[in-house]
Amino acid sequence: MKMTSAKSILVAVIGALFFAKSAIAEERVVATVDGNMIMESQVVRALGKNANNAANRKAALESIIDETLVQQAVKKAGIIVDHRQVDRAIEDIAARNGLTYGQLLDALDYQGISLNQYRQQIAQQMMMEAVRHQSIGQAIQVQPEQVQAQAKAMLEQDKAAGKVQQVSAPEYRISHILIKTNPVLNDVKAKTKLNQLVADIKAGKTTFEEAAKANSVDYVSAADGGDLGFQFLDTFDPAFANVASRAKKDQISAPFKSQFGWHILKVTDTRQGDRTQDAYAQKAYQNLVNKQAEEASKDWVKTLRKGANIQYVDAK
Repeated sequence: MKMTSAKSILVAVIGALFFAKSAIAEERVVATVDGNMIMESQVVRALGKNANNAANRKAALESIIDETLVQQAVKKAGIIVDHRQVDRAIEDIAARNGLTYGQLLDALDYQGISLNQYRQQIAQQMMMEAVRHQSIGQAIQVQPEQVQAQAKAMLEQDKAAGKVQQVSAPEYRISHILIKTNPVLNDVKAKTKLNQLVADIKAGKTTFEEAAKANSVDYVSAADGGDLGFQFLDTFDPAFANVASRAKKDQISAPFKSQFGWHILKVTDTRQGDRTQDAYAQKAYQNLVNKQAEEASKDWVKTLRKGANIQYVDAK
C-alpha cells in the first residue's frame, strides 16, 4: 500500500516536472516593440476562446503590439489625468444617459464594477484620447507647395464660376528704430537711449528718419529712415503688431520690447489691402489639414507604428 502511494507520488512529480519543462520550452519571445519583449504566453492569453491557428495568433499578436504602443505613448507623453477631470467626466456620462450620479453607481454595481475600477477605466480612456490627439497632430505634414497649389486651383475655379469673394484688411506703413541689447547695453540702458531719441525728435534736434539711420540696427529699414513699407500686422512680431495697432498716425510710441530687441515706432499711413489670395491660402491649408487629420484618425495607431521599432521573431 505504501509502495503504491510512493509510486503514485513519484509519477505525479515526474509528470509535473515534465509539464514545467514543456511550458518553459514553449515560452519564447515572439516579437519586440522598441526593445520590449512580447512572449508566446501573452499571445496564448490574448487568443482567449479563439482557435489556436496561425491567423488568430497573428491577430492576437498584432493586438498586443498595438496595446504596447499605446501604453508606451501614454508613458512617453507624460500625460497625467487629474482626479477632478475624471469625476467631471463621470458626471457628464451620467447626465448624458439621463441618470443621477447615484443611479450610475447602482448600474455599475449591478455589473460588478466598483467606482474605483470605473474611474481607472475612464482615466485610461482620457489618457489614450490625449495621446490620440497628439499622434494625429504629429502625423499632419502640410507643405507650403501643397497649400500654394491648392489655393491657386481653388481661386481659378471660383474665378471661372464668378464666385470669387474679395477679402481686404488694413495695411499699415510703419517706421521704427530697433536697438539690440548686449553685455554693455542692457534693457534699462536701451530703453533710456530710445527715450532720449524720442525727446530729441520732439525737441526738433533730429528727425525720426535721421535717428533711424544713425541708431537703428535694422540696417535694411534704417537706410530708408526706418520705413518698413505697407504690411499687414500679422506679418510682425506679436508685441510689435500690438503696439502698431493702437498707435495714432505719426505719433511716436513709447519704447517697447519684442523678441528682436527694443523699438520705438510710428504709423505713417494706412490703407485697405487685398487679402484675397491669403484667404484662399488659409482655406487651402485648413482643407489639407482636415483631410490629413481625418485619414490619420481612422487608424491613429498606425501612426505610432510608423515611429516604432517592431521586430518579429520567427519560431526555430
